[in-house]
Amino acid sequence: MSIARKKNPGRPADLAKREAILVAATQAFFEYGYGAAAIEQIAAAAGVSKVTVYNHFSDKQGLFAAAIERECERMRGHFAIEGQSGASLRDHLRHIGMAMVAFLSRPEMVQFERRIAAETERNPEIGRAFLDAGPRRMKAALTAFLTAVADSGGLSIENPGLAAEQFAAMCKGFGDVELRFGAPPTREATRQRVEAAVDTFLRAYGGHITARVRG
Repeated sequence: MSIARKKNPGRPADLAKREAILVAATQAFFEYGYGAAAIEQIAAAAGVSKVTVYNHFSDKQGLFAAAIERECERMRGHFAIEGQSGASLRDHLRHIGMAMVAFLSRPEMVQFERRIAAETERNPEIGRAFLDAGPRRMKAALTAFLTAVADSGGLSIENPGLAAEQFAAMCKGFGDVELRFGAPPTREATRQRVEAAVDTFLRAYGGHITARVRG
């Protein structure tokens, strides 16, 4: 689904207002869900007018997508291969796995996903907007990382997109189910699961435990 958003002019004041709006919107969407979060409330929290919000993001759905994208940007740096030349591929994958699980396991994220799932039953477009702005962007970033590693000869992967799904699923494992039903796994259990996922992934795709990342 394509969500149109106005481009901001790029002036410092505009950038500051845009960031303030996104901070307020993220907090509102996480705390109240999409349906209950009001543009008026978000504008007031950001110290701007409703008109300013609409000038930057066109509509509520555009603001929602931008807020989710901003939140997921916090993970993108973990997928970067630049500057990792010479690092252990196993260690880098372990770092990605632990960061990904920690990011998705935050109580506010679990609560937010529950609300969005419930709202999707009434408005499927909200679910599609969330998938496009969040999970699919994160998958694309992990796919790009695995593609770069494969191109450098570190792994033998014919379908990096599928491999990205498999890696994420192994790292989350049954702990993801326990988390969503009120029994979050311990950090040690998560560490063991992620390390086993990394070793299994490397064996499945021809990577050696001591392989290095080539930037």
